[in-house]
Amino acid sequence: MKKLSILSIALGFALTVNAQQAITYAEKLGWPKGARVIILHVDDAGMSHDSNEGVEQATSLGVANSTSIMMPCSWVPEFKAYLDKHPTLDAGLHLTLTSEWDNYRWGPLAGKANVPGLADKQGAMYKDVASVYFSAKAEEIDKEIHAQYDRAVAMGITPTHFDSHMGTLFAKPAFMEKYIQLGIEKQIPIMFPGGEDLFYRAEAKAAAIAELKKQGKYTEGMPIPEAAALVKAKEVGEMIWKNGLPVLDDLHNSSYDWNMPDIARKTDKQIQKWYTDHYIKSIGRLSPGLTMVIMHCTDPSESFKYISDTGRKRKGDLLAMTDLRLKAFLKGKGFILTTWRELMERRKKAGAQ
Repeated sequence: MKKLSILSIALGFALTVNAQQAITYAEKLGWPKGARVIILHVDDAGMSHDSNEGVEQATSLGVANSTSIMMPCSWVPEFKAYLDKHPTLDAGLHLTLTSEWDNYRWGPLAGKANVPGLADKQGAMYKDVASVYFSAKAEEIDKEIHAQYDRAVAMGITPTHFDSHMGTLFAKPAFMEKYIQLGIEKQIPIMFPGGEDLFYRAEAKAAAIAELKKQGKYTEGMPIPEAAALVKAKEVGEMIWKNGLPVLDDLHNSSYDWNMPDIARKTDKQIQKWYTDHYIKSIGRLSPGLTMVIMHCTDPSESFKYISDTGRKRKGDLLAMTDLRLKAFLKGKGFILTTWRELMERRKKAGAQ
C-alpha cells in the first residue's frame, strides 16, 4: 500500500510537470488554452520599391499584419515615408548580414573598416550564410546589428521587434548570443521559436530528408539531426522570457521553399489559388500556441527580374494574403491574429511567471 502511494505521488508529480510544460507562451501572454495565435509577417520591407509595394498591399488590403525592414537597403526611406502615414503598422528590423543578389547589393552600415569579416571583395555583404559563418566574428555581428538599430532610431523608426534575414543570426551560437543581447538590452522582442516548435520541427525534418534523398544518401528510418536553430530552443526561450521578452511557440517559414509547377506560365488567378490552398493546408496544421508565419509579399514590376528571379513566387505570397478565402478560413477556424506590438504589451502585463 505504501509503495502504491509513493507511485501515485510520483505519477502525479510527473503529470504536473508535463502539464506545466504543456503551457504555451500564448497562454502565458493571456490567451486561452488551446488558442491558435498567429502573426502574419512580411519580410524584406525596404529591400526594393516592389517589396515596399508588396508589404503595403498585404497589410492594408490583406490579412498580413506585420513586417520588418532591411536597414542597409536603398528603399528604406520610401518605406519610412509610408510608416509616417501608418504609424500603427507593426514594423520591426530584419537584421541583415547577407546581400544575396548578383546585381543589386548592399554593404554593412558599420562600414567595411569596422566589420571586415562582413564584407566581400565588392565591399558588399556576403551572398550566403556560410560565408558569414566562416568570416565574421561575433564582435562584428554586434557592431553591425547595433548600427542597423541606430540608423532606424535616427530615422525616427521605433522597431516593434527584431528578426533575422536568411536566418544568419541563428547560424552560430556566438551570433545568436549577440542577437538576444540586443533584444534584451533594448527591451525589444526578438523572433525566437522557443516552444514545442511542432510545425517547425516537422518542416525542418522533411527538408533534411528531401535533401538527403536528392543526394542519394537517405535510408528509411535513419536518424535525422536536429535543425541548428532548435538545439536547446526551449532553454533559450525560457531565458528570453525571464528577461522580459515574449517568445514564440512555433515558426512557419515554409512558403519560400514552395515551388509551383510552371509558375512563369500561370495567371495571377491560378497562382493565387495554388498559394492560398497551400497556406490554408499548412496553417491548418498549426498546433495551439503562438506562431509567426513568415512570407515575402512583393508586387514585382518589370524591373524586379533584374534583382531576383523570385518575383512570381513572392507575388504568390501577396496574392494569398489578399485572398478572401484565406481570410474566411482564418476566421472560420478561430485563429487569433496578433502583432509584435501587442505581444510586448501583453508580456509587460504578464510579469514574472
